[in-house]
Formats: sequence, structure tokens, C-alpha cells
Amino acid sequence: MKGFHFTDFKPDMKGGASFEKLLDIFQQLILIFAGDVSEALNYMNELDRRYNITDDTYAMADFIQDLKDNGYIKEEEQEGGGGMTMTPKSEQSIRKRSLDEIFGKLKRTKGGGNHKSKFPGQGGEKSSDIRPFQFGDSLEQISMTESLKNAQINSGLGDDFRLTEKDLEVVDTETNLNTSTVLMIDISHSMILYGEDRITPAKKVALAMAELIKTRYPKDNLDIIVFGNDAWTIKLKDIPYLEVGPYHTNTVAGLELAMDLLRRRKTKNKQVFMITDGKPTCLKEGINYYKNAFGLDRKIVNKTLTIAAQARRLNIPITTFMIASDPYLKQFVRDFTKVNNGRAYYSNLDGLGGFVLEDFEKNRRKNVR
Repeated sequence: MKGFHFTDFKPDMKGGASFEKLLDIFQQLILIFAGDVSEALNYMNELDRRYNITDDTYAMADFIQDLKDNGYIKEEEQEGGGGMTMTPKSEQSIRKRSLDEIFGKLKRTKGGGNHKSKFPGQGGEKSSDIRPFQFGDSLEQISMTESLKNAQINSGLGDDFRLTEKDLEVVDTETNLNTSTVLMIDISHSMILYGEDRITPAKKVALAMAELIKTRYPKDNLDIIVFGNDAWTIKLKDIPYLEVGPYHTNTVAGLELAMDLLRRRKTKNKQVFMITDGKPTCLKEGINYYKNAFGLDRKIVNKTLTIAAQARRLNIPITTFMIASDPYLKQFVRDFTKVNNGRAYYSNLDGLGGFVLEDFEKNRRKNVR
């Protein structure tokens, strides 16, 4: 009986190096090195020296020249000498690669950026659900085939044939909704502690989310927030260049900014995704910071739960993706999620993107009344 033989995965470089294969490596490294082209290329040279990722027919110098010729990088004058930087084309290519890697090859829909709700309404596309006529239904919703069939059963085809209100059936339509999403990324120092790079997967998720919304749901809104001691918004082009700082985790500042952004949006569906690996450890009080990195500080926790409750009253669900396994942190996230009536996932780095997509699709179908 034949079975399966499992081995370690090794990148296939057979057939010689090519621009596409090397570009894939370069795009992964550019995120790890926060957009530093020189560092990424230096590391590729080291990989080539150790593992022969190029050959005599296509060497690293050829690849670098092709990056320039194809508009992925450009040389710029910098303080202390020249340097190379990414171009907008390179940034867009990284977003597309992140989308394909995390969410798969998603096909564009014909919905023009609209989101379907599970709640029926008078606007939008017809569904497959048929129900009895109700006062207020439009004539366009009436299913003539089903209605005439009912009339035939109820009154026959003779002289007594009549079509009455009780015979009428209508086809439901699905309400189309636009969604406003805020993605919060923790850039506190713990995102690179213990030898584990957690910020790069978070950046990939943000890039993939942005590309998904831009291409599949262009009428949606996406704001991206980073938070450490403080919180601030970043632009789409800034994501590859994100770095972890010597920060504590001011979750309250991030949530307050997210809610402020969503209050300004006119859409009914609003949601927050928060990617973090640690507990809240910081508050800002005036110009000073209240910090406590040891355990769960009651003052910080209570303020964080208060913000979660405020978001619930505004019908803003918060989905937390906790990249941690400490039991006491899990309990905090459970309490936070219960207060907000949101969702929580305790994800490893490999499954993070899939969880984000799944919940994004779930939340966008909600009809907030």
C-alpha cells in the first residue's frame, strides 16, 4: 500500500535563477528590513554566497540591474552618499504579493465594491429566497410564476380563477452595504522580543487587507493605525517601512483613535481589527505616561475595558488577534471581548492572515441598525 513521504521544504531553484524567483525573495526581505533596499540586497548577496541562489547565467548584478530597469528600485542622493529606494511600483507589487500569499488568488467580484448583508431589504441584488407578500413590498419584487401557481391551486382555472393578495409571493433582495474598517498594529518592543519577528507578519496582513479592499471593495474605507506609547495613523505607502520602537503598549490610545476615525464615517458597518502580542502596559495622562510592564495593572486594564464598552455602545465590534499564549493574557482578552461583544483569536503567525480574512468577510455582512 502506497503512502506519503514527507520531507523538509526546500525552495526550487532548478533551471537556474530567474528575475521572478529572486524578486520573490527580495520582496520578503524588504518587509523584514523595513523598506531598506540596501540591507535587503546585502542579505541576498550573503544568501547567494552561502546557498548559490544565482548562477553564471543570471547573477546578482543582473538582478539588481533588472530591478532598476523594470522600475522596482531607483537610486537617490542621500546624506553621506548615494542609496537605493523602492518605487511606487515596488510598493504595489509587495501589496499584491502579500494578498496572494495570505488570502490566496481571490477573483474580483462584479459587485462594484458593495457588501451583501444577510438581512433582506428592497435594494441590491435578488436572492433565491421567496416569501409571502407583505404590505410595503414593491411590484418589482413579485414573483409572477409562483403567484399564479398559488392562484391556480387556490381557485382553479375555471371562471372562478382569481389572483388575490394571499396568492402573491415576492423575491427577497440582499441589501448592499459598505464597510469602514480600522486595522490596529502593535509596534511595541515586545513585537520582536524572544527572537521572534511578529511585526513582519502583521505588516503582510495590513498590506493584504489594503490590496483586498482597494481591488475588491473599492467603496469601503480602510484606516491603519499603529500604537506604542501613543497611536497615530499611517498611509498605505508607509506600511513596508514600519519598525518596532522602544515602546510600551498603549491600547487605549489606539482604540480611542480608531473610534474617532469611525465616528466620522457615514457607513453603518464599522469594525476594528487589532493585532497585538501583549497586554496593555501604558496610559497617557496629560503630557505624562503611566507605565507598568509587570503583570496586568488594574488602572490600565479598567480603562481599556471602559473603551471596549464604549465601542460596543457605538456598534463597533473589535476583533482581537492575540499572538501570545500566556493564560493570564488570554483571560484579559476574554474579558475584553465579552465587554465589547466582539471576537478574539489566539493565533500563531502562520494562521494570522486567514483569521483576519475570515472575520472581515463575516463582519461586512452584518447590518448594524
